[in-house]
Amino acid sequence: MRVINRFSGIIVVVFLLAVSANSLAGQFMVTRVTDGDTVKVTSNNVKMTIRLVGIDAPETSKKKNQPGQPFSRKSTKYLTSLVLNKSVEVKSYGTDRYGRTLGVVFVYGKDMNLEMVKAGLAEVYRGKPADGLDLEPYWNAEAEAKKAGIGMWSLGDKYISPKEWRRMHRK
Repeated sequence: MRVINRFSGIIVVVFLLAVSANSLAGQFMVTRVTDGDTVKVTSNNVKMTIRLVGIDAPETSKKKNQPGQPFSRKSTKYLTSLVLNKSVEVKSYGTDRYGRTLGVVFVYGKDMNLEMVKAGLAEVYRGKPADGLDLEPYWNAEAEAKKAGIGMWSLGDKYISPKEWRRMHRK
């Protein structure tokens, strides 16, 4: 009986660790902003790439001397101003197919993913949403940014979503 109780206790502890590790990655320092929806972070010699979950920012060029999608540089610069060299909290929603952590990045409790959408420098991700992520605030922010014509929404009919841009420029 004692073995069963000890085993049950171990299972509970492992389960709680797994749940908390999956839902909250913890405090990190942002060391690099790759583009408008990807950052590199570090904490205690642990380095991670965070793909900002729930959003899709304009695509940067993968080739030297090419500009990329309109607003890609502004999107990257804006995210840089929000998070670079700052202590952030990351709420994890698992990993993507490239091994990046899908996460919401918070600075002083403020959702930076949402801030990117509010600024018109990212749209709501159009693929399968992450389990447990409430996209309603993101959709509301996108509608407001579109209505105001800010950021990439100022392009009007010339706007192309990042998903479509990737499809068109894949070689």
